[in-house]
Amino acid sequence: MSENAYAFLSILNNSIVRTIIKSASKTCPICGETHLEVALDDYLSEGNGKPRCLAAKLVSKAINQALNNGGKAFGITDEQLKRGLHDPYVRRGIANVLCGIATFGVNKPQTTGAPFLVVWNYTNACNLRCRHCYQNAGVPTPDELSTNKRKEIVDELDRENVVSIAFSGGEPLIRPDFLGVAGYVTKKGIYVSVATNGTMITKTMALKLRDAGIDYVEVSLDGPNSEVHDTFRGVSGCFKKAIDGIQNLVESGIYTCIAVTVTKHNVHSIPAIVELGKKLQVKRVVVFNFIPVGRGFEIVNLDISPIEREGLLEYLYSELTKGEIQTFCTAPQFARVCMQKALETKQALATPTHFAAYNLPDRAKYLTEFLGGCGAGRIYCAIEPNGLVTPCVFMPITVGDLRTQSFKEIWLRSSVLAALRDRKKLKGRCSHCQYMYICGGCRARAFGYYGDYLAPDPGCIRELEESSKEFATKLEIAAV
Repeated sequence: MSENAYAFLSILNNSIVRTIIKSASKTCPICGETHLEVALDDYLSEGNGKPRCLAAKLVSKAINQALNNGGKAFGITDEQLKRGLHDPYVRRGIANVLCGIATFGVNKPQTTGAPFLVVWNYTNACNLRCRHCYQNAGVPTPDELSTNKRKEIVDELDRENVVSIAFSGGEPLIRPDFLGVAGYVTKKGIYVSVATNGTMITKTMALKLRDAGIDYVEVSLDGPNSEVHDTFRGVSGCFKKAIDGIQNLVESGIYTCIAVTVTKHNVHSIPAIVELGKKLQVKRVVVFNFIPVGRGFEIVNLDISPIEREGLLEYLYSELTKGEIQTFCTAPQFARVCMQKALETKQALATPTHFAAYNLPDRAKYLTEFLGGCGAGRIYCAIEPNGLVTPCVFMPITVGDLRTQSFKEIWLRSSVLAALRDRKKLKGRCSHCQYMYICGGCRARAFGYYGDYLAPDPGCIRELEESSKEFATKLEIAAV
């Protein structure tokens, strides 16, 4: 890391600076907002005429100086920073990161003050019977939260500066109160996305989603044709309905994505799905890692090999660089593959997360160690239909209950989340991998295969390479 970047992060990690940031995250009765919000307003010269207490003015000056110094340290201009901060989601994210530094210090990878992303399994009800369903969805459970309780949770997530809520299921559109709650979230200034099987998205529903302020819709598609997709989804005719749903979303102007769970059933169809995505004019194709959880336990034999996964990740990076369509993968190894390929080709493209790619200046690439890899319990968590909190939708470990606990209490005090945040606790190959802070392995796969969320990720090619070396060593010893 460059000396300037290291010096900047050292200043942020100072206990006095962290105390100032923590105090600035509380709502001020005079200013009517937090001092962090005041500082960001002032940075953009948007605070004229608003009441400012003396403490707010001092904090504002300090935060503005920190933003300027941070930009210089990582090669980001003031203009770029200000352009980004005009986006309300970016502003919420910056406040979240600063609160994370105040609470947890500067760490690799960084833990935010609250999750950037909360995936909310809105209901267990579903009209399909997918073979890989992590939720084992079908019928709603009797203990699903009331509408009022859901809105109370939204209020709390808003107070904690959660940047994005992704509604999933089951099939979230089945619940009659979904659009009302989703609209309630968007009015809070939280980015809202929906993961759906697409079968219920008529032209009318697409317009309702748009009118509710839904920013992004992800439609699951497990094959490029009905033969592959319907077989895996368990209901005849669902491919056509999903395609119709995608077309309705695109026509309505909603940012539309195709989501694919990769298995041996469809790994060779991924290029055809990407080409179908281009034809349908979706913006993005995201390939999801297979996790042996829920009904996925029954098809664990269909998991692809580490070699197949590596080839898939290289293909997705190649497609991403073409610029025709965004292609990502939830496998945390994707960040490592992208970095390696970017270095080989001398490109500036980096993908520290599975949902965004950035053209970063050389110094800013250091940020990938703070942003990249598995985010479970660190920048991301999940909520079940009954209010239970888990580190990840694919990791069925209850870390709290929103019916009896505050979200903040769960996020700050869970021993499971604390362990997931500390990469030094990882075991096996992941514990000494040079890409530990960029990747870290999929913790859900480790738990699914070994019952230990700190175990190595069996899907990584580097784990396979190490296992092969260990086997060869044993053979040599046996021969002697």
